[in-house]
Amino acid sequence: MKHKDVKNKYIEWFGIIVIVLALGRCAYDGVNSTSCETIQTTIFNNQEEVVLTENTHHLLDNGEKPHRILSVSSYKNSFPDSNSVQLVAAQQWGVTPVIDRADAEQRKNELVYIGASPYYHVDPLHQSIPYLVPRAAILLEDIGRAFYDSLYVKGVNLHRFIVTSVLRTQNDVKKLRRFNGNATENSCHLYGTTLDICYNRYIAVQDPEGEKRRTVRNDTLKWILTEVLRDKREEGRCYIKYEVKQGCYHLTVR
Repeated sequence: MKHKDVKNKYIEWFGIIVIVLALGRCAYDGVNSTSCETIQTTIFNNQEEVVLTENTHHLLDNGEKPHRILSVSSYKNSFPDSNSVQLVAAQQWGVTPVIDRADAEQRKNELVYIGASPYYHVDPLHQSIPYLVPRAAILLEDIGRAFYDSLYVKGVNLHRFIVTSVLRTQNDVKKLRRFNGNATENSCHLYGTTLDICYNRYIAVQDPEGEKRRTVRNDTLKWILTEVLRDKREEGRCYIKYEVKQGCYHLTVR
């Protein structure tokens, strides 16, 4: 047996043993607990990421068992939609490109403000403005609601995902291209159909009058968000590209 095969077999068996021991410990220590803990192990087998997750037997508030966290077997294969593919949809469903912020102020009959929502958070924007066409704004709201629902049924504390880029004016694109070689001149963001959702940062929803809720790993939240986005893409509602360097999902409504 080759050294590489031996190494992969060892990693696989090690991951399985870790899960079994962790589940046994939870069953021993947490029989009377009302919270839900999630056990996660990531195994890299031949450069393919496989996420193994199990929820404990603890029940949700409604008495049901929490759903498993599955994520996807490959981010690259699940979200392959290139800029050229997304651009066709952006031009079909979007507005005429906005020149600058003054022009955007005159286009509010075509655009919806998405800067405030209980379901997601919009980062301070420097190269874009928080506006989308109604079709894209509804999609974003639906993603936020589905993310909340998925967190609940999996027994994970509520968090908001973060939107990092929205509608870019033509002036924004020109400035961005000066220091970002990946920025394209004919960006999908010009049409109000496209946004970026960060996958490595989240904001916990806290009860202002209650105790601070426990921290949830960003990887756990990423896996759950990934399931939601995969479902929306498979429903035919959007195109999505998994961006490694930018740390985001690049999404265009369709």
